[in-house]
Amino acid sequence: MADRRLQVFHAVARNLSFTRAADALFMTQPAVTFQIKQLEEQYGTRLFERRHGSISLTPAGELVLSYAERILALSDEMDTRLAEMTGEMRGPLLVGASTTIAEFMLPRVLGEFNALYPQVRARLIVANSESIEGRVAEHTLDIGLIEAPAKLSGLSSVACCEDDLLVICAPDYPLAEMASVTPKLLADYEFISREPGSGTREITDAYFRAHQIEPQALKTQMELGSPEALKGVVATGLGYAIVSRAVVDKELRLGGLVAIPLQPPLKRSLYLVYPQDRFQSRLAATFIDFAGRKLKEFAE
Repeated sequence: MADRRLQVFHAVARNLSFTRAADALFMTQPAVTFQIKQLEEQYGTRLFERRHGSISLTPAGELVLSYAERILALSDEMDTRLAEMTGEMRGPLLVGASTTIAEFMLPRVLGEFNALYPQVRARLIVANSESIEGRVAEHTLDIGLIEAPAKLSGLSSVACCEDDLLVICAPDYPLAEMASVTPKLLADYEFISREPGSGTREITDAYFRAHQIEPQALKTQMELGSPEALKGVVATGLGYAIVSRAVVDKELRLGGLVAIPLQPPLKRSLYLVYPQDRFQSRLAATFIDFAGRKLKEFAE
């Protein structure tokens, strides 16, 4: 078990907020502040700069954070290895997922996994693919599920299922009556895009470039950070978007949006990523296998 003060420090350092750290740890803010004060007194140095309602890490704090992440990861590994010696599947499982996967695919996977292994404490972190990949590489996440192969060294990528991407628009938008649309045709219409760093953004940019259309030449009206925001704007009739089929299943059934196939089709693989150079517990290996199979089933 890692020192509680180190756990509190790690939460504050990651959130750069005493309040958010207290919420994450189910502690009061004064209790968090007290733990940090004790740690600073133990090392005889300040770990955080406090100014104008915000905090930042001092050089000493940066050093402590680098060790804290390794110590906490080893502590979790020890808990998992001890559990494996007793034949139990239990312990923490830190999973990160890109927004589309986390919101529309992973809840069912995690629910079914928890039903099989109730002693596992899964925690889901949601961010864009670029951020999730970075956190897996930093060893602050055990496993990531993202929308493109990992680019950072030291990571393994396993394609787990295929995902169809479609054009969506409001029922009264000019594209709505078309049987299919080409990249060249889309260049003449208003585009609602995902934000840079998103796996969906990366693959749509590559798709347009492959058909001799630079993404900068598109009539991009706005860039949004979540599929839900994207759907909300598209529903107003402002433009079209390109999203995973899984994102719009409900809206298509209710008639709030229209989906149009791309010609040629746009498909992508979804990937499980994990560190190559780190001990992989039986728990992590089991989840990788389980999630891969379930996501493939859902996609079919």
